[in-house]
Amino acid sequence: GNIVTGIDLGRRMGTHQLYALTTPLLTTSSGAKMGKTAAGAVWLNEDQLSAYEYWQFWRNTEDGDVERFLKLFTTLPLDEITRLASLQGAEINEAKKILATEATALVHGREKAEAAAETARATFEQGGLAAGLPTVEISKTELAAGVGVLAAFVRAGLAKSNGEARRHVQGGGLRINDEVVKDERAVITEKDLTSEGVVKLSLGKKRHVLLRPI
Repeated sequence: GNIVTGIDLGRRMGTHQLYALTTPLLTTSSGAKMGKTAAGAVWLNEDQLSAYEYWQFWRNTEDGDVERFLKLFTTLPLDEITRLASLQGAEINEAKKILATEATALVHGREKAEAAAETARATFEQGGLAAGLPTVEISKTELAAGVGVLAAFVRAGLAKSNGEARRHVQGGGLRINDEVVKDERAVITEKDLTSEGVVKLSLGKKRHVLLRPI
C-alpha cells in the first residue's frame, strides 16, 4: 500500500533507486494493533491528542504488556524495569503510571508528563476536578438554551455519534458531574455548572472532558 505508492511517486519525481524500511507490527498481548483505541488514533501531535490523553493511553496498558512496553517505550534502566515488572496485583498500577509518565515525557516533555500524572491523581484518587483535563468550549448562549446530552458527548469526543452515545447511556456508561446519565433526552444547561464553572462529562471511569462556557 503505502510503500508501493511511495515508490511510484518517487519514480515519477525522477528518483529511480528507492528503499523501503519495514518493522514488525506492534500488538498488545491480546493481539490488538498498537496505536488505536476505541476513540481513534493515538496522535503524537498535541493538537490532535492532549498530553493527558496520551498519558491515559499508556496508563491503560494491559498487565501482560507492562514489562515489554517499559523496555520499548522508556529509557529506564533494565534493573528498574525488572523490579517494576515483578509487581503483582494492585501494585502493577504503579508500574503503569511510571510507564505512562516516562512514555509521555519522551513525546511531550517531563513537565507536561508530570502534570498529566498529577491531573490523573487529582481526578481519580481525590475525586475532584483537575485543571489539566481536556476541555471543550461552548458558548454561554448555547448552554443557556440547553444542549442535548447525546450531542454534548459527541461534541466532547466521548462518542462518535448520537447512536453510540445512546448505547453508552443504555449501558450506564455516561456521567455528568459524576452522576450516571439515565435519560438520553436529558438537556445540559447552566444549572449543571459546578462551582468551578464547568460541566464534567465522563465515559466510564477513565475518560473525562470538561465543558466550559465562554
